[in-house]
Amino acid sequence: MKEEYIQVFTATERREDAEKIAKAVVEKRLAGCIQILGPITSIYWWKRGVERAEEFLLFIKSKKELYEELEKTIKEMHPYETPEIIAIPIVTEE
Repeated sequence: MKEEYIQVFTATERREDAEKIAKAVVEKRLAGCIQILGPITSIYWWKRGVERAEEFLLFIKSKKELYEELEKTIKEMHPYETPEIIAIPIVTEE
């Protein structure tokens, strides 16, 4: 059976939080590699209006079969009330 890979994205306000999440996820073997990009500027709607924030974006390379545990780990460690966690498939040739 061919393994299915995914790219997962999440962002944090502080580099320290991004590094803490990345270290834990890799140590748990839920990802093979995580890259942290930033600071980036995010503009978004939150509660009553438009917000602007500098954030650090995590690019997480993982396997589809690990997603549930990966998402759980990110949510447990993430400082945001509602962290954005997006997963997309990686297309590879056989």
